[in-house]
Amino acid sequence: MTSMEVCFHGAAGEVTGSCYEVRHPGGRFLVDCGMFQGGREADGKNRRALNFDVREIDFVLLTHAHIDHSGLLPRLFALGYSGPIICTSATADLLEVMLRDAAHIQEKEAEWRLRRQRRGGAKRVTETAPIYTVAQAEHCLRYVEKHDYDERIIVSEQIEVCFRDAGHILGSAIVEVWLGAAGQRRKLVFSGDLGQPDRPILRDPTPISVADYLWVESTYGDRLHRAFDDTRSELIEALHNTLHVRHGNVVIPAFAVGRTQEILVVLAELVRSGDVAPLQVYVDSPMATAVTELTMRHDDLWDDESKALQAWWRSNPERFRVRFVSDVEESIALNQVKSGAVIISASGMCDAGRIKHHLKYNLPRPECAIVIAGFQAAGTLGRRLVDGAKLVRLFGDPVVVRAAVHTIGGLSAHADQAALISWLGNFSSPPKMTFVVHGEQSSACALTKLVEERLQWRNVTIPSAGECIALDAASERDKQGQWES
Repeated sequence: MTSMEVCFHGAAGEVTGSCYEVRHPGGRFLVDCGMFQGGREADGKNRRALNFDVREIDFVLLTHAHIDHSGLLPRLFALGYSGPIICTSATADLLEVMLRDAAHIQEKEAEWRLRRQRRGGAKRVTETAPIYTVAQAEHCLRYVEKHDYDERIIVSEQIEVCFRDAGHILGSAIVEVWLGAAGQRRKLVFSGDLGQPDRPILRDPTPISVADYLWVESTYGDRLHRAFDDTRSELIEALHNTLHVRHGNVVIPAFAVGRTQEILVVLAELVRSGDVAPLQVYVDSPMATAVTELTMRHDDLWDDESKALQAWWRSNPERFRVRFVSDVEESIALNQVKSGAVIISASGMCDAGRIKHHLKYNLPRPECAIVIAGFQAAGTLGRRLVDGAKLVRLFGDPVVVRAAVHTIGGLSAHADQAALISWLGNFSSPPKMTFVVHGEQSSACALTKLVEERLQWRNVTIPSAGECIALDAASERDKQGQWES
C-alpha cells in the first residue's frame, strides 16, 4: 500500500451528516452516510450531498442507525451505488424501521410544501420533491449485511473489519478497519457515537488500545453531563410539580431510537423506587413503538440492571402504565388530555413528527412542562427552546412558550468530555493522526485542546467539510499484521 486519503463529506465542524470516504490503492469505501439535520439549510445540504461518483464506492460501513449516520443511504443507491451496507445485526433491524419512516416523513413534508405554495399563490413552485421515496428506501434495505459484535469480517483480501460495542444505541458500533497486506497494514478506528458509561439498558463502550488513524466524535467535547443523581432529582421534581401540583402534562421530545427506551427505563425505576407516584405514559411515535419491540427482542445486549427492571415492570403493569399510541386519531385525541399525562414523542429535536403537535398544545400552558433529554443541534426548534425562546413557530403559526422547560443533560446518549478522554486513554500509544469529528466547532476545539494537553497527543486535527487529507505510510507497530484490538 502506497497512498491513502480520507475525504470528509459531513460531520466535520458540525454534528450531523456523518460521512467519511476512505480512498486507498485497492478502492474506496464510506463510513456512514448520514443526513444533515437542523436549520433551514439542512434540506439544501442533503440535496447537494454525495457530490462524488458513488459508483466508485465498494462498500459502506455503518456505525449505527441514527438518521444523521444512515439517513442518506437510500439517496446513495438512487444516485447509482449498488454495493453492500455492512453493519451489526441490531443496526440492520433498526434500519428497517428508520429508513422507511424517514422516507415517509420526507414524502409527507414534500406534499405539505407543495400544498402550502399553491395555497399561497406562488407564481413559481420551488423544489418540493422528497430527497428520496419509500420505494427507494425499500430498495436500499435489500443490500444490508448483518454481523455480530467482535466478529472478524473479511471484506476482501486486504480489508478486514470488526464491530465493537459503542454503548450509544442498540447495535451502535466502534468500527475497526485493517487495510493492506500482511507487513504493510494500517489500522483505522472510527468511534462512531460513543455512549456515556453507566447509562440505562446498554453496556459501556468497548475500550480500544491500538490505532494508526482515529476518528473520534466530539458532540459533548466541551462539557460534562450533569451527575445522574442530580438529573434524577430534577426529573422527580419536574414530574411531581407538573403532574400533582400544577396539574398539567409533561411532554418529552425523544429520539425514537435509544432515547425513548432509556426514558421508559428511567421512569419505571423512579416508580419502582417510590420516588414518583404511578405514572400514565403515552409513547406517541410509531417508530419508537417498533424500536421498543426490537429493543425487547435484543435483550441479550442489555446490562443486568435493566434486565431486572424489565422483570419488575412486567410484574407491576398497574404502577407503570405505558400506552403505545398507534393511529393518527388516537394521537390527535391526546391534545384533549389536559393533565396527568407523560407524553413521549419524536422527533427528539422537535423539528418533525408528532411532537410538534404536542408542543403546539402544551407550550402555551404554564401548568405544563417540556423535558429536553437529548442533544439539540443548532437551528432546531429544540435548541431554541433550550436557549430560552419565548415565542416559536409551529406549522407556520406563532406559539407563546409559557410551559416550564427543563434540560435533563444526564440522560444523554453521547459520552461527555470526561468519558471521551477516559475512552481515549485506553490507547497504548497515540495514533499517527486523530481526527476530531461530529461536533460543533467549539466542542471539537475544546476536546482537541484537552487531548493535546492531558494525553500529550500530537497530530490532532479538526477537519473541514469537503476536505481531503492524505494519510501516511504503514505504521511500524502494525507491520506484523496482527489482529489487534
